[in-house]
Amino acid sequence: MINLMYIVLTAMLALNVSSDVLDGFTQVHDGLNRSNSNVDNRNEGIYNQISDFAAINPEKGQMWLDKATEVRDITGALYAYVDSLKYAIVRAADGKNGDPNNIISRDDLEAASVTMLAPGTMRGTVLRHRIDTYRQYIAALMPDSVKQANIMKALSTDPIPLKGTLTPQQWEEAQFDQKPTVAAITLLTKLQNDILYAEGEALGNLYAQIDAGDVRVNEINAFVIPQSRIVMRGGTYAANIVLAAVDTTQRPTIFINDKELGDQQGMYQIPANSTGTFDYTGYLQVQHGDGTTTRHDFTSSYTVIEPMATVSATMMNVLYAGINNPISISVPGVPMSGISATMTNGTLTREGDHWIAKPQTVGTDAVLTVTAQMDGRSTNVANQTFRVRKLPDPTAYFTFTDQKGQTDQYKGGKPIAKALIMGVETLEAAIDDGLIDTKFNVISFQTVMFDSMGNAIPQNSDGARFSAAQKQQIQRLTRGKRFYISSIKASGPDGTTRDLSPMEVLVN
Repeated sequence: MINLMYIVLTAMLALNVSSDVLDGFTQVHDGLNRSNSNVDNRNEGIYNQISDFAAINPEKGQMWLDKATEVRDITGALYAYVDSLKYAIVRAADGKNGDPNNIISRDDLEAASVTMLAPGTMRGTVLRHRIDTYRQYIAALMPDSVKQANIMKALSTDPIPLKGTLTPQQWEEAQFDQKPTVAAITLLTKLQNDILYAEGEALGNLYAQIDAGDVRVNEINAFVIPQSRIVMRGGTYAANIVLAAVDTTQRPTIFINDKELGDQQGMYQIPANSTGTFDYTGYLQVQHGDGTTTRHDFTSSYTVIEPMATVSATMMNVLYAGINNPISISVPGVPMSGISATMTNGTLTREGDHWIAKPQTVGTDAVLTVTAQMDGRSTNVANQTFRVRKLPDPTAYFTFTDQKGQTDQYKGGKPIAKALIMGVETLEAAIDDGLIDTKFNVISFQTVMFDSMGNAIPQNSDGARFSAAQKQQIQRLTRGKRFYISSIKASGPDGTTRDLSPMEVLVN
C-alpha cells in the first residue's frame, strides 16, 4: 500500500511540471546541441589528421586510419539510432511532424514511456544493450586506465537506485518512465554528447600511437643550411654546413671552393656587397674509427636583393577591431628613427620599436604604408593590406586555487573537487589562445542541475558572481554528479555582447 501511494504521489507531482523547469530543459538541450556540434568538429579534425598521415605514409598510417574509420562508423551508427529515438518520442507527443528541436507538448508524460518501454518494441532495452556494446568497444581501445574508467562511467547503464524503492530500477526505466517529453529528449541529447566524448578519446589515443616523429637513418649526406637564401645588399649571408647524424666528438673537415673553412661549427659567412645569385661548392672529409676518411660533396647558392620593408602582424595575418594589434615594421639597414608608417581604416601609433594598429570597421581592409629615409630622401618601401575581423568568442572558465596554493583555470569537461568549486566566487571569460589574449566581462549566467527525477533546475547568477542559491545547489551535489553553466553572456573590448557556449562541470 505504501509503495502504491508513492507511485500515485510521484505521478501527481510529474503532472504538475512547471514551465520554468520545462524552459530549463529546453535551454540545456539547445546548449548540448551546440556542444555536440563543436565536439563532432573536433573529432573530425583528429580523424583528418590520421587520414592525412596515412596519405603521406600509408605503410605506417593505414592501420590506424582503418581503426579510426571503424570508430567513426560505429559511433555514427549509434548516434543516428539515438536520433531516431528522439524523433520517435517527439512524434508520439506532437504527431507525425514532430521535431526534437521544436517540441510542442513538452510536458507530455506518456510519449517517452510508451516509445521506450512498450513491451512490443523494448526500445529502451535495445538502447541499453547497444550502449553496453559500444562502451566495451571504446574502452578496449584505451590503454590508459584513468581514461578507460572515465569512458565506463560516462556511458554507464547500471541500474539506478531511487528513493522509496528497495530494488534499483533498470537504466531505461529510470531514464524514460513518466518523464516529460522535453526531459527525455534532453537526456538522449546528453547521451549523444557522451558518445561523441568517448569517440574523441578513442580517436585521440589512435593518433597518439602513430608515432609520426619516428625517423630512420640509412645513409650519410652533407647538408647546407642557410639562415636565409635571400640577403639584402649591405647585409651578411650565413649558412650552417653540417653532416647529417654528425658525431659531436669527431667533427668533419669542411672545404669551400678548395679552401678549408676555419669555423669548426660549420658556419660559412661571406659579405653581400652586390645583388644577384651566387653559387658555391665544397665537400666534407669525415674520419672514421679505422683511420679511413670519406668525402661528401655539396653545392648551394644564395641571392642578394635590394633592401625592402617587412611588415607583419605580431599576432596573425589579420587585425581585430576593438583591441590593440601589435605590429612589427622594419627596414634592413634603416634605423627605427628613419621609418614612418600610416594606416587606413583606423589608427597606427608607435610605441618604442613596435607599432600598435587599432582598426575601426570590420570587413574593410586596412592598408599600411611604410616609408623610410634612404640616401637622404623619403622612399615608399611597402604597402601591406590586412583584413579586419571582429574578435572571436571567448571561452568561459573559473579560476581556482588547489591544495598546494597554485591557481589554475577550469574550462569544463573533466572532474574537479567540489571543495575547489565552492571556493570560486566569479565566472570569467577570455580569449587566451596565446595570440590575442583578451579578457571579456561576464554579465550573467545560469547554472542548471538535475534533481533525482531528472528535472533540470536552473538558477541565475549575481552578475559575474555565483549567487547564494547557486552555491547552495553546488553544495548539495555528490561525487560523480555534474551540472551545467549555460546562458553565459559576456561583453568584450569591442563593445559587443556575446552568448558563450555552456560549460559542463563534473564533480569529483
